[in-house]
Amino acid sequence: MANLDNLTIVKAHKLLIKKEISAVELTKSYLQILKKADQKIKAVLTICEEQALKKAEMVDQEIKKGEKIGLLAGIPYTAKDMFLTKGIRTTAASKILDNFIPPYSASVIDKLDEAGAVLIAKVNQDEFAHGASTENSAYHPTHNPWDLGKVPGGSSGGSAAAVAADMGIFSIGTDTGGSIRQPASFCGVVGLKPTYGLVSRYGVVAMASSLDVIGPITKTVEDSAIILEVIAGKDKLDATTIEAKDYKFSAKLNGNIKKLKIGVIKQYLEGLDDYNKKVFDEAISK
Repeated sequence: MANLDNLTIVKAHKLLIKKEISAVELTKSYLQILKKADQKIKAVLTICEEQALKKAEMVDQEIKKGEKIGLLAGIPYTAKDMFLTKGIRTTAASKILDNFIPPYSASVIDKLDEAGAVLIAKVNQDEFAHGASTENSAYHPTHNPWDLGKVPGGSSGGSAAAVAADMGIFSIGTDTGGSIRQPASFCGVVGLKPTYGLVSRYGVVAMASSLDVIGPITKTVEDSAIILEVIAGKDKLDATTIEAKDYKFSAKLNGNIKKLKIGVIKQYLEGLDDYNKKVFDEAISK
């Protein structure tokens, strides 16, 4: 069996095309990790095992036929339970939707499905995304994988915890006022909030429609760029989406950034304790 420790999208893709592991084996491995880790972390609301294995089998058939597969084909991932998933329970972490089975999927889920990605679980969040700690789920709080006595942040805490604990290679979350970036920070992973309108909100339970943004949570910046290339784009089902001029985000990771400026809002630093101010200043210097 190939080494599956700390896999990224690129690493897993290489294992699949070299046939060092099958998509079914990769999916089963992550399902096993997810079930074991979640006994303590409590990041999962619904496991999609049957659907995931069927999808993985389809990817394996493509590889067997010698067809070229994309970077996300066969890659196991989780999704915040705000995303509608056809035939799979979607609750938004609320008992109000406890038995809700959507008749269609969110546009983002459809795009990931078309790219061959394998959804293995719907993960926990603050109920209807109202919260910043994933303690406000109607089902149970989620714990930070690095310290079970601490919160993973929120509202996309289940997504960040799942990625940090290797319960999937990436996850998809929503961000209105920090709900991707803050839990990613708490869990030591990468969280990206794209420009509003770059990614379709169709089929995503709204927290605040005019502010909600969909984005990835990953182990690396490269993985976030790869996912954004797939999920971005104009959607006829979402009038607020825009057509980007260039979707080759991953190709720009090695570019020169010397002329770019990063804005620092000084008022946000008022009242910050000495330790966090030191870390923040070091990050700015770097």
